[in-house]
Amino acid sequence: MDASPRVTLLLGSAPDVMRCASWPKHAFAGIVAINNAWRVRPDWDILVHAGDFPSERMPQPRPTQRIFSAAHYVPAQNSFGGFVYAGGTMSMTAAYWTVHSRRPDVIAVLGCDMIYDHTGDTHFYGTGRADPLRDDVTLQSLEAKSARLLIHALRRGTLCVNLSNLPRSRLVFPKLSFEEVRDLSAARLVAMKAELDAGIDVKAVDAAETMEREFGYFYEHGMYWNHLDEIDGADLARIDRLWLAAVEGLVTPPLEECEAAE
Repeated sequence: MDASPRVTLLLGSAPDVMRCASWPKHAFAGIVAINNAWRVRPDWDILVHAGDFPSERMPQPRPTQRIFSAAHYVPAQNSFGGFVYAGGTMSMTAAYWTVHSRRPDVIAVLGCDMIYDHTGDTHFYGTGRADPLRDDVTLQSLEAKSARLLIHALRRGTLCVNLSNLPRSRLVFPKLSFEEVRDLSAARLVAMKAELDAGIDVKAVDAAETMEREFGYFYEHGMYWNHLDEIDGADLARIDRLWLAAVEGLVTPPLEECEAAE
């Protein structure tokens, strides 16, 4: 019998992340929490936090739990082309780190839809900073950044799926329920990856990666914000449109128009 796919649960801080509090741990090969999401359930395995994450909000980890920050995720991000192209927000950073360091068969994301236009709490713990919506040249189109991640993860054998049941998301990943992920067979996973691969516009991917190399917005230290005068937002907008075009046939409903300015 084929082994069940290794699924890593990746938790953000949107209010609906609390849906996972009762999900059995054995359904996942590991649980990776981003920033404050370690508070969602006590049995997390990995915490990946931003460099400016307040020390007073840090957990006291159990012996089996590990904590990683910039010294660990910057090299991982660099292996995928760096922060400027991947997008400088922790949802993307933690996902790329997970692909690079954990190499799961599936990353199942919850609480990372990055939708902030509703009333009420923005995060499960109340009102927090909507980090992905800050004025940042690398985050002109969150949809494009998630499309890039989806494609890079597939290349390394990892399928990204979204466990959200919200009507909208900035992620372009396939949506699955917890039950579908829990019961995912090896054969079904192979079929899903093949379907995605077949639907990706390879020419658009090649064009996007050619532009990334030509523009050369790569900073090994990761602190791209110290080089903003060197980065042309119009260049990144052109790349974003190509990543969106690469997955256009996969996304239902159709992608919203890329927010990046000309």
